Amino acid sequence: MRAYEAWIIEAENKGIKISEVILQNQIEELEQSEQVLIERMSTNLNVMRESVQAGLVGKRRSLSGLVGGDAAKVESYREKGGSLVGEVMSGAISKALAVAEVNACMGKIVAAPTAGSCGVLPAVLLAVEESRQVSERELLMALFTAAGLGMILAERASVSGAEGGCQAEIGSAAAMAAAAAVELAGGSPRQTADAAAIAMKSMLGLVCDPVGGLVEVPCVKRNATGAMIALMAADMALAGVRSAIPVDEVIDTMGEIGKQMSCSLKETAQGGLAVTPTGRRIQADFL
Repeated sequence: MRAYEAWIIEAENKGIKISEVILQNQIEELEQSEQVLIERMSTNLNVMRESVQAGLVGKRRSLSGLVGGDAAKVESYREKGGSLVGEVMSGAISKALAVAEVNACMGKIVAAPTAGSCGVLPAVLLAVEESRQVSERELLMALFTAAGLGMILAERASVSGAEGGCQAEIGSAAAMAAAAAVELAGGSPRQTADAAAIAMKSMLGLVCDPVGGLVEVPCVKRNATGAMIALMAADMALAGVRSAIPVDEVIDTMGEIGKQMSCSLKETAQGGLAVTPTGRRIQADFL
């Protein structure tokens, strides 16, 4: 079973970034050239950019009518200078909502690691890009950091809401985004691990309770929450704050919590917000 700690040690010993270790690992495992893998990741990044822009326009509405237009509202509020949390955070919120809304409206997104959590990673990376001078290559390499952690999350625990609750989807996305943001900001391999652990710890136990069984409420807004937690965790790690529990152990814990969680709280729409009076009414109206 893979361990993120092993990659950290390798990166530290070689004096390179964690993304370089992960890229080399994928070159060997997939028997693909660096150019092919970079081009594939570039395609993903372009789709992320397009989904952000499509969502920020605010014209799409989901079939249920529950989702659409909120990203544009937040972006407009941000442009007017009203945000309480600042440019980077407010930018991440609008972008996360934008991508998640595009997904709910059957648009094209990148599952990162899932469709239901697709807004977190692009929101964080593109918000950081807006605030710092980073190159396209640096963005692509940060995506490899996120992807490598995603592989470990999938192997050691789960990234499926049906198996592990929303902690496995939004929680995993937040951890991946936090690690990627740290690398993009010039942090060390160890700091990417601390950021991922801090983000994941903040999401442990989060249930998956889609109203009406649709990946809309509360899923879309949780993407914005995940992006905020990712940026908070990245900032803490970059400041030198350490996670007392190593990231691999946090991931294992997430997997165990998922096993203990009632099936009613794992994407079945049989618990949580899905069975509130309003949740039941929405389901009845839609179905």
